This record gives sequence, C-alpha cells and structure tokens, in this order.
Amino acid sequence: MTAQPARPTADRPSPAGALAHPLARRWLLASCVPVLLVLGMALTVPPAPSAATAGTPGTADTAGMPGMAGMSGEAPDLAAAGLAAERNGYRLDLAGPAPTAGRATDLRFTVAGPDGSPVTDFAVHQTKKLHFYAIRSDLTGFQHLHPDLAEDGTWTAALDALAPGTWRLYADFVPNTGPHATELVLSRTVTVPGEAAPVPLPAPGGTATVDGYTVTLTARPVAGAHRLTAVVSRDGRPVRDLQPYLDAYAHLSAFHEGDLALAHLHPSGTVDGDHGGPELTFQALFPEPGNWRVFLQFRTAGQLHTAALTLRVD
Repeated sequence: MTAQPARPTADRPSPAGALAHPLARRWLLASCVPVLLVLGMALTVPPAPSAATAGTPGTADTAGMPGMAGMSGEAPDLAAAGLAAERNGYRLDLAGPAPTAGRATDLRFTVAGPDGSPVTDFAVHQTKKLHFYAIRSDLTGFQHLHPDLAEDGTWTAALDALAPGTWRLYADFVPNTGPHATELVLSRTVTVPGEAAPVPLPAPGGTATVDGYTVTLTARPVAGAHRLTAVVSRDGRPVRDLQPYLDAYAHLSAFHEGDLALAHLHPSGTVDGDHGGPELTFQALFPEPGNWRVFLQFRTAGQLHTAALTLRVD
C-alpha cells in the first residue's frame, strides 16, 4: 500500500516576529494562501518512476502493455484488456477442430498480420513465443498453455477437456518486428455443447491453498498500476525453494468477473537458482475495479502448482 505523505507542520512564530496590526495579519494570511495551495498540490502528486526501475529487466514497462486503459477514470479499452479478436492490424483466427465436452482437443489457430497472412515470426516473451489461455465464463477451468508453431504459421494448443459452456481463448504474444514491438493479447469465444452448470465465484479472500502450499496476498490492490505481493508458505513455514518458471519464480494471470478482461501481471526481481521465495512481487496492471479471479503458478521439485483465489480490486 502506498504510504500517505506526512502533513507539513508550521513552525510556531516567536512573539518578536508577530505582526502587531490586525490589518497586516489579514494581508499576510491572504498572501500565504496561494503558496499553501501550491505546496499542498506538490505534496499530493505521486513521484515519477526512478531511472533505476523504469524499463529494467524484471520490471514491468507499462508502455504498450495490455490492460493499461481505465486508470484515469475513462472506460476500459476492451482491445487492450484482451477482449478483441483484432488489434493493431493483427487478428486471431481459430481453425478448429471445435472443442468437444469431456474430450481433449488439439486446437489449431493462426495470428494474421497487417498484410492478412499468418505471422510466422514471434519474439520470445517470458521464454515462450506465445502464451495461450482458456477460461470459462464463470472463471473456472483455467488453462495456460504454450502451443507449437508450424512453419506455415499454424499454432496447435493441446487443450485438456473443456466442460460445456462458453469459453474465452486468449493468445498473448509479441510480433518480432523490432525492439519496440508491443505485447498483444487477442481472444475469441467458443461454445462447448452440452448442459452448462455454472459455478458461483468464490468470495474474495487473500489466501489460497494448493498441493499443501499456502499463498497469501499482502496488499489490497486498486485499479491501475501498482505492486502486488504474495508470500508462499508450507505448514506455516516460508518456502524458499521455488524453481524458475517462465524465467521467473511465479507467473500470475487474472480475469475480471463479467467481461473476462485479462490482467497479465509481470514479476519483479531476477532468477538465481532453485531458491526463490517466500515473497513474490508483481507489477499489477488491473484495468478496472471489481472481482478478479487470480491464478498464481509456481514450481517446486519439478512440479507446477496453480493457486486460485478471488481478489477484490477497488
């Protein structure tokens, strides 16, 4: 949480420095008001990012990042939040086969570039050329995959069996167009036939348990850019043997209740061997307030764990 600036305290004037005439006192008070207003404004303006943190490895660079709209009170940009099939001239096209309830699917898709042809050259982003997500409309069934790319630009995502209902499928990638290429998130919805049984969203809370590990969030976030910290423990003891996963000690994705906007949170810090933890810090970019279903993934002893919890963003 951001510390509030301390209120300035005025030095008490000495009797020798006091004005004797009431009119002079009123003139001095009126002349000080504009100065006090300016000082108050300066105290409430948040400091600019330092050169030591802006744009450095392991720190989120908010320029061009998905989910940055809505931080000044305007309506969130649905395309920036991953809720559009097209953005910046790029388009996500699903090629099939359509997912079937209860059966794994090798889903094929392409990313068409500004010239309309399938893109075949992608930059490596968090050790992968493309991250693929699947989530049902009730925020259940989360899958995070890394598809295979064929020479013709066709991706194949090995989806586990999907339950009946409406699903949103996301492709998160960076076109290999130069050092300033923008990360893009495109998505489409698919309907898996069958009788859907919606699952109520769990109540917001700061703790989740998975495979004997407990993940605790230590800050209550607000919409916009800020830091989010998680602590991993087991049997009440801090965990310090996290292994690298996607060039970090944890990966965190969040989906907004209702519109399924995606917030992809980027970890801070550097990876140094198999002894990460217990504290994990993320550069959080929540584009809008409300309930978010958060999925934190981390690895220990070669096993990937996924902790899920509901987070209320103000």
